[in-house]
Amino acid sequence: MTSVLSHRSIAAFKPLALVSALATVSFPVAAQVETGQQLIPVTVSGSRFESSIAPIGAIVITAEQIRESGSSNVNEAIRKIAGVFGRQNLSGTSDSSLDLRGFGANSDQNVAVFVDGIRISENELQPAMMSAIAIETVERIEIVRGGSSVLYGEGSTGGTIQIITKRGLANTTSGSVVAEVGNFGYQDMRASLSKGWDSFALNANLGSLRTDNYRKNSELKQDNFSGGLQWASKISRIGLRVDSLRQDARFPGSLTEAQYLQNPRQTMNPFDYGSTDSDRYTLFGEINLKDIQLAAELSRRDKKGNSFGIDSFDGKTLSDFKSNVTQFSPRVRYISKSAQYSNEFVVGVDFAESKNMRDGVYQSNGFGDFPSASETSQQSKAIYARNDLRFEKTQISFGFRHEKFDQDFRNKIDATKNYDESFSLNAFDLQGSYQISNLIKVFSKIGRSYRVANADENSYSFNNERLRPQRSNDFEFGSSIELNKTKLVAKVFRHNLKDEIFFNPTLPGSLGTGVNVNLDKTRRQGVEIDATTGLSETFSLSAFLQHVSAKLVSGPNDGNDMVLVPKNTATLRLNWLPGNGQTAYVGAQWVDSQLYGGDFTNTCGVRIPAYATLDARYSIKLGTWEFALSGSNLTDKNYFGQAFGDTNGGSCKDGIYPNAGRALKFTARINF
Repeated sequence: MTSVLSHRSIAAFKPLALVSALATVSFPVAAQVETGQQLIPVTVSGSRFESSIAPIGAIVITAEQIRESGSSNVNEAIRKIAGVFGRQNLSGTSDSSLDLRGFGANSDQNVAVFVDGIRISENELQPAMMSAIAIETVERIEIVRGGSSVLYGEGSTGGTIQIITKRGLANTTSGSVVAEVGNFGYQDMRASLSKGWDSFALNANLGSLRTDNYRKNSELKQDNFSGGLQWASKISRIGLRVDSLRQDARFPGSLTEAQYLQNPRQTMNPFDYGSTDSDRYTLFGEINLKDIQLAAELSRRDKKGNSFGIDSFDGKTLSDFKSNVTQFSPRVRYISKSAQYSNEFVVGVDFAESKNMRDGVYQSNGFGDFPSASETSQQSKAIYARNDLRFEKTQISFGFRHEKFDQDFRNKIDATKNYDESFSLNAFDLQGSYQISNLIKVFSKIGRSYRVANADENSYSFNNERLRPQRSNDFEFGSSIELNKTKLVAKVFRHNLKDEIFFNPTLPGSLGTGVNVNLDKTRRQGVEIDATTGLSETFSLSAFLQHVSAKLVSGPNDGNDMVLVPKNTATLRLNWLPGNGQTAYVGAQWVDSQLYGGDFTNTCGVRIPAYATLDARYSIKLGTWEFALSGSNLTDKNYFGQAFGDTNGGSCKDGIYPNAGRALKFTARINF
């Protein structure tokens, strides 16, 4: 019998987390971001308030860039435009696991994702489901690589992703209807409507996705709605949003190497499935009192669902789950200015409470039923402060966070595994930048970040013991060069981690092989290069390169590479923007080889092969209509980037999750 959280059955325990398209909770200030063709005005939210200065080393993706890329969801836009490496989701949904700085199989748990100040990467072993955000509502996406725990708390050692949605304009009515069809039974319908009066605005967004996906038994049905209202005056704003999602997904599971070579589209798990219902309610408000701004969000998310799976021994796993999350985040900013400097001071508190309830049973032929029933909860209370001082050529930022956690676990069948423990963690950062000349800027950052084990990780450790918090000492140094239409940003970074939380497949667990543990000391270090250039008035080129070394640096596995981490990734993108209503791009991504997920001891002797993919899109506007044809994996390459090996004595090269073959899509959009 394989473990409940083995590579095949993880998908059955990754229900969708609802994400919301909330209204921005700050006051807009103009900034400028390089698109490869021209500077365009945007705003950024690096201090949890909007600002004219982007966070040091941040990448900002604008709504215009998203439209030009033809991305159907936020996750796709991040991978295509920012060059972020994404690993295919195990459950067949369109949300890849985004990996910032080489955290491999645990990349989801080391990136904190927010929508307008509301955290959507929650206390569960699952990626933040950004595909539920209506892409037409997104104003911009801000990506900060590296430790960010001072402002955003646990789970942000790899970085943060901020998704900021549009706010309605006064005395206007606007909307769009989008229809997309493609191979593998792909059908996507989206509609958005926004109505604004002098001080009152309403908006609503509907989406319905149906697809068979590339593999057998990987069908996906997803419907979502987001709607809200807000009232605004010259100095204040208050609003309410409701966001709902319904999803039914089937799980194709993994293949052995022989099965993959025979037919990568087949499934050995034709009956596995799961469903999720999720609703979020958010109240937000802000007030601007000249030099002082106050803002807050209060959010409640409720989710329920079920899953079913059959393993290779014909054992059946049935699970029902319920969870809820409540968040409250008030904060205040004070701005002072003079002829020589400007200073911004932010202080705030974050309160969060999550509860997860799961009832399940594993039915083993010949051995009877193995029921499970548990309830976990986590409460956190944090206070943080951040100061940002800017001179003519210099920016210095420093901050501190103190956060207290209370984690509770109740096993309804075996009370000896229960615990209720409290602990506190601290984070800090110090960062600065200096404009050496009109062309060159240098910047640096040091700090400490942390993450805590989520409910699923703690429930599958040795004897359900609470895992120790993961802590990281972070360092980064970089430089940017800008000349006309060319911009180059280069960084070197290092993360020294203690007690990294990780799934070790080589250790025996209660239901098979593998448990979640605290590792000996580990390290991530590497180089990132982000470049854009305007080749002509109509053509631009962008590239992102990353080299990362991820290793254990102490203990019996000292010197071993971490699994599922490609040492090198490269993304190249050529854009054509003639300004006559037509746009086109061609993009390529290359991913280096990587260790199988089960090769923790580095003794397998084989690696997941390197691969390269090609995608492209052409669009044309005809009045209020826009038509586009796009394709991904245009060479129809058979490849995979997610594979775990057999942790129960089988082949190192098994546990393969194939990526999709060539996918073509036609899009029709009307704006009004």
